[in-house]
Amino acid sequence: MDAKVTVPEKMRAVLLTGYGGIDKLEYRDDVAVPLPEVSEVLIRVGACGVNNTDINLRTRWYDRAVNESLSEDVGLRGADAKGEDDNDTKGTWSSQAALFPRIQGAAVVGTIIKVGAGVDDSRIGQRVIVDPQVRDLALPERAQLIAYLGGDRDGGFAEFTAVPSENAYSIDSSLSDAELATFPTSYDTAEEMLARARLGNGETVVITGAAGGVGTALIQLSLIRGARVIAIAGAAKKERVLSLGAHHFVAREGKDVRADIEAISGENGVHVVADVVGGPFFTDSLKLLARGGRYSTAGAIGGPIQPIDLRDLIYKDLEMFGITCPTPETFRAVVDHVASGRLRPLIEKTFALRDLPLAQTELVKRNHVGKLVIVP
Repeated sequence: MDAKVTVPEKMRAVLLTGYGGIDKLEYRDDVAVPLPEVSEVLIRVGACGVNNTDINLRTRWYDRAVNESLSEDVGLRGADAKGEDDNDTKGTWSSQAALFPRIQGAAVVGTIIKVGAGVDDSRIGQRVIVDPQVRDLALPERAQLIAYLGGDRDGGFAEFTAVPSENAYSIDSSLSDAELATFPTSYDTAEEMLARARLGNGETVVITGAAGGVGTALIQLSLIRGARVIAIAGAAKKERVLSLGAHHFVAREGKDVRADIEAISGENGVHVVADVVGGPFFTDSLKLLARGGRYSTAGAIGGPIQPIDLRDLIYKDLEMFGITCPTPETFRAVVDHVASGRLRPLIEKTFALRDLPLAQTELVKRNHVGKLVIVP
């Protein structure tokens, strides 16, 4: 591609105009195209995956004043922050106030068309998959995340987006942009969950929310590690989840999910619980874990505040991991898996940019398996 490619001044984008319901998403065709700053690249967006983080931000669910599950109703109308003023609410993952309008969209795939100062022109024309986490590597490893694409800075629900050059990974793949856009956010989160929990060959892992974006990623990445997978999801999704390779399926609607899992895991118990749902099952998760087991979580859409019996944690010598900031090495591992063909993209449906409200509506209904993707 010519390094002097002409970049338009305006673009199509969907703006999040404030906290609340689906009506806060506004499609526009007159949004200024961002200019890449020092060490940044400008990407023509080919596709952008839809993720729970988009819903969490729009609904204000990240706010610590919220104690609701991320139900369909909350996803459509917004969360109840107990009368908190919008100007004071801390509605981002980092407990900071969000700045509006904001272009959401964390899972970006596209082509670099312009570079900022300090970036070699040879990057222009590269097809890239974007790590959504902007880091300050001078900070401690688990505190390096300083901005999230689509939340703290504009993301990919637009024709163009600018990101740090180091976050744009060149990708050589026969997969379409839409297929590649299923991997960022979901698969790096899943990989970090399993890496931190040290899931090993022959171990048993229980995966909650196994039909969603992170859940389906957890199944595939657990199988790569040689683990035995017990997947929990809605009963209607059983065949599709098992088709991914899960060894066992437990319906979340069952009368006693814990007993169903114990009947499968046997006397050896469960070595790892990879939880992206939270909710009441959290308490049972710790009771299911064998001595020395590990609990890893990256989501709490089923309810963020749950009781814990500290005796489970103490007397079984359990480990617990909260995942927000996968490392660059984790993202690189996912890219390598994709390039090698070890991971299977799972697209439930694609949507046009102007149909983002419809895509988010479908996401919160939780009827899908895999990912919903926007193609500008």
